[in-house]
Amino acid sequence: FFYVNLRFAQRGVVPDPVVVSINAKTPKVDITRLLRLLALPVSGFLALLVGVSASSAWLVLLQYLNRTPFGVSDPAFGRDIGYYFFTLPGVSAGIALILSLTVLTLFMVFPLYLVRGDVVVRGRSMTIEPSAERHLAVLVAVLFLATALNLYMVRMPSLLFSRFLESAAGAVHGASYTDLTARLPVLWASVVVAVLGAVLVLWGMRAHRLPRFLVIAVALYLVVSVVGGVYPAAIQKIVVLPNELVKEAPFIQRHIDATRAAWGIDDVEIRVLTGEAQLTLDDIRANSGTVRNIRLWDRALLLQTFGQLQEIRTYYDFVSVDDDRYIIDGELRQVLLSPRELNSAALPTRNFINEFLTYTHGMGLTLSPVNQVTPEGLPVLFIKDLPPVSNVSITVTRPEIYYGELSNDYVFVNTEQAEFDYPLGDSIATTVYDGSGGVYVNSFLRKVLFSVRFGQSKIFLSQDINNDSRVLYHRNIRERASKALPFLSWDDDPYMVVTKDGRLKWILDAYTRGTRYPYSQPLDRGINYFRNSIKAVIDAYDGNIEAYIAEPDDPVIQTYAKIFPYRFHPLDEMGDDLLAHIRYPDDLFRAQTKLYETYHMKEPATFFPREDQWQIPVVARGEADAYLRHMVMRLPGESHEEFIIMTPFTPRGKDNLAAWIVMRNEGEDYGQLIVYRFPRQSLVFGPTQIVNRINQNTDISRQITLWDQAGSEVIRGNLLVIPIEEALLFVQALYLRAEGGRIP
Repeated sequence: FFYVNLRFAQRGVVPDPVVVSINAKTPKVDITRLLRLLALPVSGFLALLVGVSASSAWLVLLQYLNRTPFGVSDPAFGRDIGYYFFTLPGVSAGIALILSLTVLTLFMVFPLYLVRGDVVVRGRSMTIEPSAERHLAVLVAVLFLATALNLYMVRMPSLLFSRFLESAAGAVHGASYTDLTARLPVLWASVVVAVLGAVLVLWGMRAHRLPRFLVIAVALYLVVSVVGGVYPAAIQKIVVLPNELVKEAPFIQRHIDATRAAWGIDDVEIRVLTGEAQLTLDDIRANSGTVRNIRLWDRALLLQTFGQLQEIRTYYDFVSVDDDRYIIDGELRQVLLSPRELNSAALPTRNFINEFLTYTHGMGLTLSPVNQVTPEGLPVLFIKDLPPVSNVSITVTRPEIYYGELSNDYVFVNTEQAEFDYPLGDSIATTVYDGSGGVYVNSFLRKVLFSVRFGQSKIFLSQDINNDSRVLYHRNIRERASKALPFLSWDDDPYMVVTKDGRLKWILDAYTRGTRYPYSQPLDRGINYFRNSIKAVIDAYDGNIEAYIAEPDDPVIQTYAKIFPYRFHPLDEMGDDLLAHIRYPDDLFRAQTKLYETYHMKEPATFFPREDQWQIPVVARGEADAYLRHMVMRLPGESHEEFIIMTPFTPRGKDNLAAWIVMRNEGEDYGQLIVYRFPRQSLVFGPTQIVNRINQNTDISRQITLWDQAGSEVIRGNLLVIPIEEALLFVQALYLRAEGGRIP
């Protein structure tokens, strides 16, 4: 495109070429001839810049070519939601490319015509040679038409992502009354004027009066643009603000409905509890499974305890503790599990052989029930020690962890150096890697390339790395997953599962997301559509990644599945032992509960003044997720215990309990949200009020004061809110820790 335009502008003979020389002794240079010689290299250079810039839109193009309809239309223009996700970004990128190419070409061609003398400027008048006039007119007309296309296909649909009702309570997103009654007509006028501008430019070319007609076209467009800024502001101030709720009510309703649909909170089951029932012994007996699984251990405190009791060597670390459930002795039990990973930074002697050839992997895990303690007050350990020893039906047959949350370095396996497995009394046990992970280092060239890749000359010089050796890298599971599937976003909390054959596997939750769901409320980084569409499984030994579609109805993951047809598998191919351990991801549940604080109000009349705003209870010590809890319990009205996530709600600025929300995790009920509401006209004590009642109980206060003396400290666990039938049971664990100690 650049080259054809430059060559067209340089056709024919220049009657008065521009010739320059530095001084009388140097040869004269014909500038017009030089510019003709530069046409190809300049065009190639600019094309490379534009191409590199446009290549970043590879996924936009593929999504456009493989787009999937949502089956839902926007309420303003009647377009399928898929248009905004897949078509609009592609169209926008295409129009932007046309505009940039045309503007760049004009910036090159017009000065070229000036140099050649085809365009002559004298004072306020301009004379243009007819063929140059035709060329410039066509380029300017293309610019006007592309602008009209941009207004119609990009700017108009983008009205659906506007903000209105700005207030301390937050903005409402979507096209408002002013957008559709004032800004939309102005945009239509701009489209008409832009098309008219193209016609005027071409007419000016035909009449050989291009400059005058171009000035008229630009002036018309500027006038409409100025009016387009004033008219909507006047409508907003004169018509909307005096009657805001009446005018904006239909658009607020659209916003509420779209937000609930985009964030998956439109199908919440509401159940009502009286909150006035008294807990009886019969209730306790009828809900014995719930009571037996009441958690005594907070994750942060248990992580400290595991670190003291089960790290065993300085180079092992427990990075996190995760909730899960297993069938143990025929009973559903909630457990806390923490992998024992290798921390190479803590090796007593750090050198190339130790860090990259000998100490290569973590070893096993520690698994404890949430609801048991030893007579000394320590956690009961179902799986412990090195190598892992189990005293329950869960066994670990492949305990090595080569891929994990802490595995940030590359390592070499199957080398001449013995690979450390675990400590064994005064000696060590060694192992030979028998997995399929990594890349063979079986040639001179590969040694050289990996030396350069990792910036380590010892790889090339080492005699221990032979033709059977493999290098394992990208071993951090989050990094590994994001490199394999870079178009997804990932949950912050991967967790480990022990399979029925004793292998250790990581499960990571991945999300499809979007910023173009019309009328939906965005959260961080403008995201206003969120789905947990992928469950990824990474083998801790091999590093193999399998991705399973958890939301087959999600049009975004359907589009990705068309683009990458062999990358994803149906969820039922995951295997029963892994399916039994999938859980609803914390990040999505947090986002949904945050939005549900406001968007449980479905009517504009209630939503507009935020009359029934909720909040997750505030904790005095500012602890995040203090009331977000995984539990095994029998929900009111259900027949059996199940693994759930729950959190309570209180009214905004108040401490009494308004409701509690549950996300179910088992079988066909997976992903079902249930909200248990309490009557607004009666008092149900909330968590903060219960904590205050505990503190002002004289017997409890006296005992805590006695314990919390010099030499020991009392740590209060997070308060648990446990519904049992129509009543509520509150449980708070207390821990004692020696002063300066690390084992509560």
